[in-house]
Amino acid sequence: MIALLLKCLLGALAVLLIALASKSRYFVLAGLVPLFPTFALIAHFVVGTTRPATALQTTALFGLWSLFPYAVYLFAVYWLSTRTSIAITLGAATGLWVCAAAIMLAVWFRCYPTAG
Repeated sequence: MIALLLKCLLGALAVLLIALASKSRYFVLAGLVPLFPTFALIAHFVVGTTRPATALQTTALFGLWSLFPYAVYLFAVYWLSTRTSIAITLGAATGLWVCAAAIMLAVWFRCYPTAG
């Protein structure tokens, strides 16, 4: 129960930092805060303590692959932000993230059929 509360507090702290950064003259930091590897640390700890080191290595490699959908999302936000409304920009970017993630997963499971 304490672990769950701690995770909630970390999430709230991240939201607070994003809000504060977005209102400051260093607003670009709002784009860095969500990339702090909070959930990756948790996932890597769990995998690293319950499975062999090769599983942790594979999990890290999959994390690197997951940068592809995120890059697609960011490029879409960058390109659409001056061309459409915020709702269309974020909706389209999210849809593109889903498509890119589906492609990434299909390629991943073709290249690493036993790693899933």
